Amino acid sequence: MLKKLGRNAFLTALLGRLLAAYLKLVRVTTRFATEPADPYIHIDDKMPIIATCWHGHHLLVGLMRRSGHEFAVLVSRSADGAINAAAAEGMGLKVIRGSGGRNRLKTVKKGGAVGFLSMLGALKEGTSVAQTADVPRGVARRCGEGVVKLAQHSGRPIVPVGVATKFRLDLPSWDRARLPLPFGRGGFVIGEPIFVPEAAGEEELEATRQKAERALDDALRRAELLAGISHG
Repeated sequence: MLKKLGRNAFLTALLGRLLAAYLKLVRVTTRFATEPADPYIHIDDKMPIIATCWHGHHLLVGLMRRSGHEFAVLVSRSADGAINAAAAEGMGLKVIRGSGGRNRLKTVKKGGAVGFLSMLGALKEGTSVAQTADVPRGVARRCGEGVVKLAQHSGRPIVPVGVATKFRLDLPSWDRARLPLPFGRGGFVIGEPIFVPEAAGEEELEATRQKAERALDDALRRAELLAGISHG
């Protein structure tokens, strides 16, 4: 069904715009607490950045940015990705289509290489980029190599982000996705930037990948606590 929907440009655009409008409603009706109090304190002198979060917890990330901070977001070429792309555009974000994966051949077919090069180009031009860290249909909340490689080749920092709302729908998806609901409390956390040396070898890249994974888990956990979500 989603594949058929993805071929209908009008319906795809309509659903994307409706999703964007809904997320804007959630944003303006949610009382967000932020950490740090000035979220940009870690990153103002490190622009452009590579903002990353966990898949399924990304819907509000684009709306948490400061006014005037331009972002290009990586969106998959799948049918649901077409809706997400339309939603991102409805939120004033630039869109880069492409996705990674565990299978190298499939990654090429999905436009992973083109997406990677497009993100490198955006960063070089001074535009921040955003992408989810875990590989679609892979293991939820396991940071992939893509974001680490992007930081290595661009020289720009990975910035872990966590966003959570008290009211939400927990969806039975591979990524344990949550649909945020309006009129409640929310939490927004920006972690410390993580740089990757250009000359990093395989061991250092793996250590950085694990560091980013821990930072992403921590950012989401802290955002959930700010939103009033209990971990007990």
